[in-house]
Amino acid sequence: MKAINLLLIIFCVQLSLAQKAEQPNNSYDLGATINEMTLTVGGILVVATNDGLVGINPETSTPTFTFNNFGKLTPEETIFVEDSPYIIVSQGAGSKLAGITKTKRAVINYITGKVIFNSDNDNWNQVYTCNIFLPDNKLVVSGIQKTGTKAEKMTPKVAVYDLSTQQLDYSFFLDKPGRVGVAKDFSVTGLPLLLKDFLIIPTAQGLIAKSHTGEDLWTNKIKRVAWMVSDKSEKEIYGFETTTNGKNTRIHKIGADGKELWQDDRKVKGIVSNFEILPQGIAVVSNKSDGGDKSVFSQKNESEIAFLSASTGEDLWEKAPKTKGYVQHFYVQDDGILFGIQQGGINKISFEGETLFKKPLKTGENIMVMANSPQGLIYITSEDANIVNLKTGEQVWDKPLKYKNSASVASTFDADNNRYLIAADGTIFSIDANSGDTQDFAKVKFDEKEDANQMEMRNGNIYLASSQNMMVLDKDGNEVYHKYYKSPSKSGFMKALSGVVAVASTALTMAHSYQAGLNKTRYGSANNLDNYNDYGKENKRAADMFASIADESFKIMSKRFKATAATENSQFILTKLDDGVGLVKVNKDNGNVDKEIILKDKKPEYQVDEVAGVLFYKANKSTIYAYKL
Repeated sequence: MKAINLLLIIFCVQLSLAQKAEQPNNSYDLGATINEMTLTVGGILVVATNDGLVGINPETSTPTFTFNNFGKLTPEETIFVEDSPYIIVSQGAGSKLAGITKTKRAVINYITGKVIFNSDNDNWNQVYTCNIFLPDNKLVVSGIQKTGTKAEKMTPKVAVYDLSTQQLDYSFFLDKPGRVGVAKDFSVTGLPLLLKDFLIIPTAQGLIAKSHTGEDLWTNKIKRVAWMVSDKSEKEIYGFETTTNGKNTRIHKIGADGKELWQDDRKVKGIVSNFEILPQGIAVVSNKSDGGDKSVFSQKNESEIAFLSASTGEDLWEKAPKTKGYVQHFYVQDDGILFGIQQGGINKISFEGETLFKKPLKTGENIMVMANSPQGLIYITSEDANIVNLKTGEQVWDKPLKYKNSASVASTFDADNNRYLIAADGTIFSIDANSGDTQDFAKVKFDEKEDANQMEMRNGNIYLASSQNMMVLDKDGNEVYHKYYKSPSKSGFMKALSGVVAVASTALTMAHSYQAGLNKTRYGSANNLDNYNDYGKENKRAADMFASIADESFKIMSKRFKATAATENSQFILTKLDDGVGLVKVNKDNGNVDKEIILKDKKPEYQVDEVAGVLFYKANKSTIYAYKL
């Protein structure tokens, strides 16, 4: 009997130890002081050290790549190209004149670990611009290349590289090498526009168009364009030029042959933040700023919305809608443009400039959610929530749900009971989807005075969470469990590179950039109103986009976005355990701790990959541990 009891004790001890994982699955000694850790959209951890960059794939025991060619890099010198496996590394600023300062650029594929472009290897002495274009998977570089004759070594040049094959497609000079006459500034002033049949380069002398073999097509005198966008046919192109004072924008329209299609360019106040080509005209949102100028004559800090004629550039609206703040949400619909203001307020304007809502809808500040629902447009702000008729702007709920201003508001839809659930300021409100009747459903008191920032339906129950708290309520609001995990210390938690709040689908958030996905140069719209609780839409869009690019790295990323996230059934929380500070993996349905990882660090620096379920931990100044969660 004693032997059985002894075996039982040993088994229980072993089971207890099995829940703790102090030994990492992989350990990486980087041989240099670690400065920054960045979890990429592809699941590779990129570490900046005193020597350069290191890429870590938790599935391999050695780093994917080590890039020390340029030495220590600042965060500003390391650009993670969103929606891609690429990092652009830069040192030195591009100069307008050759020979002043040498600049370096490199492009790394962090999934394969290959350096697919290095300006040193291709004899680029200066690099003005270095841009990646998706889904074309091309790299366009401009600058001074020290190859060829003496004259060629002094002449600005553009080169286009294929990133899949790592080969040069074509290159050309922006000026005639050895040209005699007054020196001209041919520096590249903005983002080139890569189209199906040709490439347009914006320079200080004007726009220069070349075929995909580098042959001259046309030039014009529209100077210092910052970025361009084309319509679907690629026959109409819009160029955006920031005025010399840096406060306003001039919009130019040109044809595929380079000829100006508007008699005069169109000037809009502020810097363009959103732009969409529609059959009815051109929608433009620009943000104005007083730049700190308190003069009564300075412009207000707010957005302007204009609707321009595609044929002439003239404003089609006699009176622009008043915003009285910055446009936070901007959606194009069949009958007009819907927009929400960060400082509060929602309105809708027809393409003819008529107000579609009977009157502007007043809302609280910081509109966190604007989405389609079966009953109409649901909005949730830091102060109130309601559903409104998208045609008239009339309230569906008799009166908005109001609560104390809260930095964190969580919500979900309970389909089984046909009700919306909104958690704010320690209360869960239940709103009947049909009648709009509202009632206080339950009180929620989280430790450390936290507010819920996550909410979802799980098997008919309601799951709520914050950084240190987890709770499940049944359909009637009765508590099933409440688990609290004390934060190591507020300073320790805030210093951590990622916590449950900070990480909140870090990789997925990075991927969903309209500017990266569509490059803001290709015809298409990201200004579509999503459906409430439709979390999978953006992941599918990203996965489909990755799959459409003929490159193995993008295929790997597509598979990752189609995978079920490791956090679907678990939450990871940094907390103070008996043996020290650690990360716990907690089951959402029952609150049980499935795994503990003791970090033995009062102020740990770490990253959690919520998709693959991996913890990257800075064990000491030069070592990274990887744990499978």
